[in-house]
Amino acid sequence: MTKNSSVRVRDIMVEDVHMIDGLDTVAAAMALMKRHRVSSLVVNRRNEDDELGLVVVADIARDVIADNRAPERVNVYEIMSKPLLTLPEEMLARYAVRLLVRLEFSRAVVVDHDRNAIGIVTLRDLIMSYAAE
Repeated sequence: MTKNSSVRVRDIMVEDVHMIDGLDTVAAAMALMKRHRVSSLVVNRRNEDDELGLVVVADIARDVIADNRAPERVNVYEIMSKPLLTLPEEMLARYAVRLLVRLEFSRAVVVDHDRNAIGIVTLRDLIMSYAAE
């Protein structure tokens, strides 16, 4: 066993989650990303039965900029991914790595017991946590 065998997703996640509403424009999302220097935003649920979404810069590049669409005229919900991959905060980091690799995802949103977004973890952060030991 290594020291990393009991590291949890909550120990590695970035807690600074930036949220946006699905009805906001892509221009607003781009401004928020620029202001906070992030490449992804979690999209709020519309109600308790809804799921979280995620919009990343690749979505904007592929579905807005490359298609020559005006960011002011496209809503976030039109280009976001939903439902997104969420990980429970208590999941062991090694299992999170396996899941992200298997699904070919680079990031996941970390949720608490009430399904609230409390952080984001990237495959890079998970792997670097092993290198830090």
